[in-house]
Amino acid sequence: MSTRKQKEIEQLKEEKAAVILAHYYVSPEVQAIADYIGDSYYLSKIAKELTNETIIFCGVTFMGESAKLLSPAKTVLMPSLTADCPMAHMVTYEEVAKARKEYEDLAVLCYINTTAEIKSWSDVCVTSSNAVEIARNLPNKNILFIPDKNLGAYVASQVPEKHFIFNAGHCPIHEEMLVNEITSKQKEYPAALLLVHPECNAQIRAKADYIGSTTGIITYASQSEAHAFIIATESGIDYVLKKENPAKDFYYPQTHPICAEMKKVTLDQIIHVLKTGENAIEVEASYFEAAAKTLMRMHEYAS
Repeated sequence: MSTRKQKEIEQLKEEKAAVILAHYYVSPEVQAIADYIGDSYYLSKIAKELTNETIIFCGVTFMGESAKLLSPAKTVLMPSLTADCPMAHMVTYEEVAKARKEYEDLAVLCYINTTAEIKSWSDVCVTSSNAVEIARNLPNKNILFIPDKNLGAYVASQVPEKHFIFNAGHCPIHEEMLVNEITSKQKEYPAALLLVHPECNAQIRAKADYIGSTTGIITYASQSEAHAFIIATESGIDYVLKKENPAKDFYYPQTHPICAEMKKVTLDQIIHVLKTGENAIEVEASYFEAAAKTLMRMHEYAS
């Protein structure tokens, strides 16, 4: 990392009374200058609880929107406004309306990896950390889970007493991970445990020693007595895994799972928004209130 850029960011952050949040999937040099690093659920809680009036959100657009929905009085700046999550758009209003018409007691659970508008169509927001708990706690028998079919299928397997409906959304990075590459790594490192994000496809989930969110994977690896792990999620997680477990080994599929959108965030962009105040997130007024309620319900249903 550039020490000069790091010092400049620290100075600007102090001048602006700003705080920097970073997702595990952004580049290591960005994680290194963050005040808080975490998954979507953790960062959404932190954004809500912070007293700082300016938040620099190092992630993709839906994360900045979520922070703004939970803290409308705060200024949320995105270093890159073009950093977006393809899955965040993978459901239509027509799909949601059709399911509501078919099932009278339907609850629409939307993954936090969605736009604010999609959240406004939904009942409760979830993350990979709390989706099982929330689905189980809901009084509804019928649940439309949007937009990630893989996470939805995993949640359904853990909450068999409910009836789930899915659409075809997915995370391209996790969905397209190759099971033969996972199998190859298992043969190469037979003592390594396979830790899998639930956004992965069913073939890979079936091979897992542990399935959980990015935070769950980090916690499991840190607490495990094992010393070697195969990691089936975006490789940006490696920064924290190695920082917290320097004596352990972490392996990834040969085709490294890299989210190009997350990697758009750079130190230069962070410096730019700190200096200028540009790239402030705004959420359309017509669906702000409904989307905010969906997010707030997540914090009510999850422990």
